[in-house]
Amino acid sequence: MQTKLRFANTARSQFFATVRQRVDAYFRENGLSPHANGVMWAKTAFFLGGYILLYVLILSNQFGTWTMLAMAIVLGMFAAFIGFNVSHDALHGAFSSHRWVNKLLGDTFYLLGANAYLWKITHNVVHHTYTNIHGHDDDLEIAPGLVRVDADEPLRPWQRFQHYYAFGLYSLASLSWVLSKDYVKFFTKRFGFYDNSSHPRREYIRLFATKAAYYFFFLVLPYLLLDLTWWQLAIGFLLMHLVEGLVLGLVFQLAHVVDGTSFPVPINETTIEEAWAVHQMHTTANFAPRSAVVSFFCGGLNRQIEHHLFPKVCHVHYPAISVLVKQTAQEHGLPYLENPTFGSALHSHYRLLKKLGRASE
Repeated sequence: MQTKLRFANTARSQFFATVRQRVDAYFRENGLSPHANGVMWAKTAFFLGGYILLYVLILSNQFGTWTMLAMAIVLGMFAAFIGFNVSHDALHGAFSSHRWVNKLLGDTFYLLGANAYLWKITHNVVHHTYTNIHGHDDDLEIAPGLVRVDADEPLRPWQRFQHYYAFGLYSLASLSWVLSKDYVKFFTKRFGFYDNSSHPRREYIRLFATKAAYYFFFLVLPYLLLDLTWWQLAIGFLLMHLVEGLVLGLVFQLAHVVDGTSFPVPINETTIEEAWAVHQMHTTANFAPRSAVVSFFCGGLNRQIEHHLFPKVCHVHYPAISVLVKQTAQEHGLPYLENPTFGSALHSHYRLLKKLGRASE
């Protein structure tokens, strides 16, 4: 059985205690809540409203085939943006101080065809604790045997070309969630140390009920209402998810699998020498931090460092607290990894994939 990892903090780092004190003081002294503000609620209304509008317009059957296909593609993008901007914060408990609000908005994750309960396990618990640790961080399991993102993984001949084909595989992320991944992960007994062998009965019911509802609203109902053949509907559904998957996959990869991020190996398979927060600084990177457009659509996930250190703080506050995080990191001699633009982060990810696809590099 997999042993639970521990963060030993052998250097007795005071980084996290200091930065947490400064961030808490920022909210207290400015009379601010760390949860959603008016801007956040406006973003939520925009993305949810846009998603519903696009869906209704498609089902109205008032448009030509090519127009509906274009709307389906944009609908896939809006689904990803809901995941970044609404579901993600709510599932972390960052949207509101009220649990019921977080629960309600966290359930928007089902609009992506994904399971909110399972995400809280694999992402909130496993990924956020054991970031970039092979065998523990489930997010590193991009496409086992096809994409190599850790130098300790076996190298296979075809991975020499992974910097080309990986992006195509990322586009399958959403489709995988909808059709297979959630089922497989739900019945996987362990994620590294995490015992995943037992779930409440209601979650078994919710898994299958929400999947069935998604299939009905996105496959059965459109087939009944639209003047489309089954294969036209299938193409629209597929393209919607390919776009959604590519957007989701790229954003998450650019935060952890770029030049400079590390993939620590536990000592004796049980211990990480660094403190948890120090570990986050070595395994996480920001991208396009000064781009208002990227921040708006990515839900602050371009400031992944701040998110990993303060997952219960709403992402609209990340720009302000990033100043404190960066200053404290510099004072403690820790890295603060950033790619200045989305393009530079994408190129960095490409370079790392190319490097990891070759031996002795």
